[in-house]
Amino acid sequence: MATPSFLDLTLFNELAGKAAASPRGRQHHNFHQMEDACHRMVVGLQPNTYIPPHRHLGENKAETLLVLKGRLGVLIFDESGVVVKKQILQAGGDCVGVDLPTGVFHGLVVLEADSLMFECKAGPYRPVGEGELPHWAPREGEAGVAEYQAWMHAQFD
Repeated sequence: MATPSFLDLTLFNELAGKAAASPRGRQHHNFHQMEDACHRMVVGLQPNTYIPPHRHLGENKAETLLVLKGRLGVLIFDESGVVVKKQILQAGGDCVGVDLPTGVFHGLVVLEADSLMFECKAGPYRPVGEGELPHWAPREGEAGVAEYQAWMHAQFD
């Protein structure tokens, strides 16, 4: 029988430290196996991480994000890359999370160091597929990321 896992300060501090040490500025702690039907994870995030606009396609690929510590900005885009909604998600704030339906383009901005979010979505894991990354935003590692990421951050200034 599996043992319970706790979302406590020990885990939070470990993830924040690993995210700070990571060149990508983030670190996942999975509570699931990759083939499980429900994926549950805590993600440590630093302001330098780039989470490009993307969407999840498939009939069961909605996703829920809850901020456990810190502040994130979420941007919701239309098909052409126009921001249709922006919202600050803050632990203990007026809005702590978002439930994203399948097919909605969204991107995240980390607004506070050592932020942590809980993410839940259907498994099993599959890599980003056709049509899930938009043509109007650079992919991680491509030219133009720094400028686009700065623009994303500026939406919350």
